[in-house]
Amino acid sequence: MFKAIRIGILLFILFFVAANAWLTQSRSTDWNNSLWVKIYPINADGSDISNRYIERLDTEHFADIEKFIAREAERYGKSIRQPVRVELGYPIREQPPVMEAGSGRLDVMLWSLKMRWWASGTAGAQDEIEPDVRVFVRYHAPDHFFALENSVGLQKGMIGIVNAYADRRQRGSNNLIIAHEFLHTLGATDKYEPGSGQPIPPDGLADPDRSPLYPQENAEIMGGRIALAENDSVIPKSLEYAIIGPLTASEINLAD
Repeated sequence: MFKAIRIGILLFILFFVAANAWLTQSRSTDWNNSLWVKIYPINADGSDISNRYIERLDTEHFADIEKFIAREAERYGKSIRQPVRVELGYPIREQPPVMEAGSGRLDVMLWSLKMRWWASGTAGAQDEIEPDVRVFVRYHAPDHFFALENSVGLQKGMIGIVNAYADRRQRGSNNLIIAHEFLHTLGATDKYEPGSGQPIPPDGLADPDRSPLYPQENAEIMGGRIALAENDSVIPKSLEYAIIGPLTASEINLAD
């Protein structure tokens, strides 16, 4: 009897968590109300350069993300004036859990659970009212010989981890990555080759009907780059040169 009760309680908890996640996800992509996205800066390398950059951050640094989503929502016929509201949180001192390269499916699942627990506990002290989406931006001192780790966006938990440069000249590309990972939290999928980063046609291209096809003038946000040729592409300088393509719009319920 005791075992049956324990199993029943566990099943109820799992059902409650799943139902809550489904409701949260459904509400986040109905585009009836503004989504509250909160950004938490982290000094990833412990440098003075990153620390000074973080100290100078304000909400205006991320205004392009709001403008980008509003522009694309209007293009897809949504009437909401401000679909996304970005706010800046206090700096986070702790580093997020690390997922080792070559991790298997079980390792990824465990890491995801750790990340959700870490995000809730770390940001919880400053979040009396919980935002819809949390994005932790790990700033590194600019070094063109240093390749940043991949950023990630989790749909379950609606959490983004972004690796960015602590350089005002990189603000535009930083915001592009933040927007990309934010859309992952809403259900958008990547549309580029994992190894090369090359956008995959047609859905990874901003204008798949262009003739000739290359060079493209803009990037599809989940394709991540402007395709100059079949095997050549560049990262846009800002969200001004990015769009949300039809498949991505469908994935996040932006397109009817």
